[in-house]
Amino acid sequence: MNNPADPVANAATAAANTVSAAERIDARAERVKQATSEVVDRTKEVVDRAADKVENTLHHATDKAAHGATRAAEKAEEAKLRGKEAYGEAVETANDWLDTARDYVREKPVQSIALALAAGWLAGRILRN
Repeated sequence: MNNPADPVANAATAAANTVSAAERIDARAERVKQATSEVVDRTKEVVDRAADKVENTLHHATDKAAHGATRAAEKAEEAKLRGKEAYGEAVETANDWLDTARDYVREKPVQSIALALAAGWLAGRILRN
């Protein structure tokens, strides 16, 4: 029944089972390592694509903002030039009126004094009431 060779055979079988268990563990560890590496690589690719998309979107938004700022600056410059033109025209018109008034006073001094007195009297009456 119990044979002295049986403990030796049992030990050899146990050793063989231990080796094969260690090999199975190593093989499974290698598969887990490969699977983890593949997941990490795929995740890295996804993150890289997302980062590229964000970067491209930011570049596009920055370009649009810069274009908008340039257009706004151009419009402001145009408005400034139009304002300067309008101011120049108003000054020129005022100077023309003053020249016309001076010419009238030189040509008709008595009527100018009478007109000034009448305007002053009328302004006084209006402001007094």
